[in-house]
Amino acid sequence: MSTQTPELVLGPILRYVDTSRATIWVETDGECTVEVRTSTGHSGVESTWAVHDHHFAIVRLVDLPSGTAIDYRVSLTTSDTSASTESAEAGGTLRTAARDDALTVAFGSCRRGDTYDTDRLDAIGADGLAGLAARVKEQDAELWPQLLLLLGDQVYADDPSPEIKEKLRQRRESQNDPELGEEVFEEICDFEEYTWLYRESWGAEQVSGLMATIPSCMILDDHDLRDDWNSSLDWREDMEQKSWWPRRIVGAFSSYWIYQHLGNLSPDELEKDELYRDVRSAKTPQDREKLLADFSLRADSEPSSARWSYVRDLANTRIIMIDSRCSRDLTPERRTMLDESEWTWLREQALTTEARHIVFGTSLPYLMLPALHHLEQWNEAVAQGAWGRRWGKIGEKLRLTLDLEHWAAFGKSFEDMAGLVGEVVSRPRPPATAMWLSGDVHCSYVAEADLGEGVPKTTRLYQLTMSPFRNPLDLPIRVVNRLAIRRPVVKFLHFLAHRAGLDDHAISWQTKAGPWFDNGVMLLRLEGETASVQIEHARTGPGGSQELLQTHEMALTGD
Repeated sequence: MSTQTPELVLGPILRYVDTSRATIWVETDGECTVEVRTSTGHSGVESTWAVHDHHFAIVRLVDLPSGTAIDYRVSLTTSDTSASTESAEAGGTLRTAARDDALTVAFGSCRRGDTYDTDRLDAIGADGLAGLAARVKEQDAELWPQLLLLLGDQVYADDPSPEIKEKLRQRRESQNDPELGEEVFEEICDFEEYTWLYRESWGAEQVSGLMATIPSCMILDDHDLRDDWNSSLDWREDMEQKSWWPRRIVGAFSSYWIYQHLGNLSPDELEKDELYRDVRSAKTPQDREKLLADFSLRADSEPSSARWSYVRDLANTRIIMIDSRCSRDLTPERRTMLDESEWTWLREQALTTEARHIVFGTSLPYLMLPALHHLEQWNEAVAQGAWGRRWGKIGEKLRLTLDLEHWAAFGKSFEDMAGLVGEVVSRPRPPATAMWLSGDVHCSYVAEADLGEGVPKTTRLYQLTMSPFRNPLDLPIRVVNRLAIRRPVVKFLHFLAHRAGLDDHAISWQTKAGPWFDNGVMLLRLEGETASVQIEHARTGPGGSQELLQTHEMALTGD
């Protein structure tokens, strides 16, 4: 080991928290031992493990008191020196859950990690997460959200910030690698470059305190890899012809597994995870890198070999985080959002809980704005040949150009989800609410659903969509989204869907609030049998500070 005093590169990031346990993730600049000590006298210790010259650890804390705000400190040591880093940034405060707690979940998606200088604030606006961080810093722990859901596009591998693009240009020129030509000259292509994105996104002082304080759940979406990822079989076949694609897959999946996925797991799940065990016990960094590379390529080509979906149970709520990107079956005659293995898993999680609130976390909205839903229905049918081969090719081009690849564009899966929720709400003791929390579409809205005749109405059903944290739509696309709730537009696209041979769904829904297009955060509050939501939009305050302003609040239960 080096005798140089180790330092934190990124973190601490608080990931899993329940009534008595927590996990804390860190990246360090060298091999060391990471110890977390708490104000309640508890501690956890973990040795780092290295991948591509980056060093990581997840420290587990157990037997913590429930419903308690607990300060913690992170120290790093090597076997050759007693020196440790205990700067103001190397610690935080966590709050364990109480069994009867009300639950507040802050959520959203689509966040660029650009700087906060005047030019970038003018270009892409204030940051919803930075605004939330500023609020949490001033609040008592009892008022904090108990969970932060990051619903995809945590990083933009295909469109990084100006600063990272400059680093990429310098690296490409020094590498002189013929595989990394003009197409990906300014895109992220390997593990090292992905580490730049994560450090930029979560290491900025405006959000690092939030990440150290509020536990987080994350799920991947297309920009974590590349725009339109797994939109169709044609898209995949085109990507697989590109010489740089395997390198991108390995970098994306290896880094996602380390920076995002591991923290989604409970301490028990970490203990049972075979890949995590093998990575930690590998004799050399090269052995670890091969393990992760093999895993990544297999996860891409055989989605059932890996599971990115997971569950969190908090208070009286079950949160089911769904991988709606990697696990797709794109075979034209089947074409489903989730393959058979993933769908079986999802059914089990939804049907084996007595939780009063069931939350489906899916990066892609299940219920789109009405006209856009019909457009995606029509497009899938046409691309599959409903109007002949010529229109099939046009449909495929439109699918990629217009990003028509949400649940509505996977008709079988859309109907299967409605059927699953119908089973959930038809049980002898149905939940008070069932909700889909989503992002991706760069606008925010609240929609209420009805499963149709013959299905009990006891459970309230909602689509809550919050996007972006920080990456606003251009004005022309905002206009399109506003038109998507206008009756004449909805009727015309509904007509087109019928002309493509599609029947009406039993499920129906109405937009109750929105759409909005500002950067921001949604806050979902669940208490007993009740639910409510707040929509908060980000604004730039004095001196470039960032804050949240409440735009809308509505009860989701009751009259």
